[in-house]
Amino acid sequence: LEILEDRYGRKSTIITSQLPVSAWHGVIGDPTYADAILDRLVHNARRIELSGDSLRRNLPRKA
Repeated sequence: LEILEDRYGRKSTIITSQLPVSAWHGVIGDPTYADAILDRLVHNARRIELSGDSLRRNLPRKA
């Protein structure tokens, strides 16, 4: 939260996650912190949600 507060409105922040935003409250735990974090991230965010198969599945395994 402190990092997001320092950067909010001044610098870009990139977050990547395999967890949907709807599940973040449960992971963060504290509802007050979760609301504050999501407010700062989602309010002016450009979200890109990818779908489809993982490209890692198609890579050959190293022995």
